Amino acid sequence: MLKTPPTISVIVPTLDEERTIAATLMAARQPGVAELIVVDGGSIDRTVSVARTLADRVLTEPPGRARQMNAGANGARGDVLLFLHADTRMPAGYTRSIADALADPRTVGGRFDLRLDADGVGYRVIERAISLRSRWTGVATGDQGIFVRRAVFARVGGYPAIPLMEDIALYRALNRVGRMASLRETVLTSARRWQTRGIARTVVLMWALRVAYYVGVSPARLARVYANAR
Repeated sequence: MLKTPPTISVIVPTLDEERTIAATLMAARQPGVAELIVVDGGSIDRTVSVARTLADRVLTEPPGRARQMNAGANGARGDVLLFLHADTRMPAGYTRSIADALADPRTVGGRFDLRLDADGVGYRVIERAISLRSRWTGVATGDQGIFVRRAVFARVGGYPAIPLMEDIALYRALNRVGRMASLRETVLTSARRWQTRGIARTVVLMWALRVAYYVGVSPARLARVYANAR
């Protein structure tokens, strides 16, 4: 007898994402998805009104991506939680890819490779480097579409209540529980932060923040640096 594929709850934290949220939700709505949950952090644009036409639930929370994603996970009914940035689109058939990865009971979650929605050799290098870095280090960032068994997410206590690096902290905790799959299917995410700050400056900034986090600099201090660098 074939095992029933797991159901997926997609959780999308938002803050002023009216330009991206519709495409993200439409791409996420595929067979196997139990619900689309948007958790808004106080948008002043049309994000909430757009999301209400496409999502199953729209929640509001004080701003903070970790807080928002934990709120979405609380009460989610899917077997699997997929945490998706508001500017990231899932590929066709992604629910089957997740189900195949989780068919191994040792696998507790995973992430996808990444593509950027901009033309140019520099962006091809960046997306390739992100996917390779993630595979080599065993750590992923939120724009790669992190998924996890709901029970395991609860077991590790969800996202830590920190203002930055929450995705890396969660992934490291999950790695201590079981295997995390590195799927080669690609999500399509916005290149806007590289376009806004410049490729070289953004790459240097992100690497500096990660190194500082790994050597013990507090996420609160890193969040201030990140905000000031915008």
